[in-house]
Amino acid sequence: MTDTIVSYLLFIPPILLIITIHEYAHGYIALRMGDPTAQLAGRLTFNPIKHIDILGLLAFIFLRFGWAKPVPINPYNFRDVRKGTLYSSLAGPASNFLFAIPCGIILRFIPVDIVALWPLRGLIGACMMFSLILCVFNLIPIPPLDGSHILFSILPPQYDNVKYVLERYGIFILLGLIMLNAIGLPILSLWIWPFVMFFGRLFAGNAAFFAFLVEFF
Repeated sequence: MTDTIVSYLLFIPPILLIITIHEYAHGYIALRMGDPTAQLAGRLTFNPIKHIDILGLLAFIFLRFGWAKPVPINPYNFRDVRKGTLYSSLAGPASNFLFAIPCGIILRFIPVDIVALWPLRGLIGACMMFSLILCVFNLIPIPPLDGSHILFSILPPQYDNVKYVLERYGIFILLGLIMLNAIGLPILSLWIWPFVMFFGRLFAGNAAFFAFLVEFF
């Protein structure tokens, strides 16, 4: 029980770090593409408090996937609306994926048999794990997740009806999937975990990755 509580507490700093990286990347690329909305709203910052969504944070801690407070973006400010939407939407998941790589490499070289390094393994492993989770979760093409904005930016105009339906009902579909996952119908897990397992093992190596899973998950 004590180890479980410590694990939960150990996860909070990595979660705050990866959601901050994610949202900052959105705002930064949006600014580079011509939209200063995130900057003007005070969201182009590395202060994690600005990016916390309480429900999303709790979901991360207890369900092992979650979300942050979306950075405000006005696509009409982009010099090219479709490219600006695509690049700014991709920026968050891409930043998490790239951040997971050095975390995995560091985890690979932390000896698993040195007890004193247990907190360090937990912090670095959680940074890698939750980065991959946030990346792949946000690529789901359902509003309000980034994947929907990516999808809408590349769909040809004749599929606008798909966009309207998803924009209207997307949040309910997403909440339904989360509830189904929570009661044992792992539709979201089947999307998330193969991605996390593949890249986690690739970046950290089998031994370090599975040692982290056994210790902390």
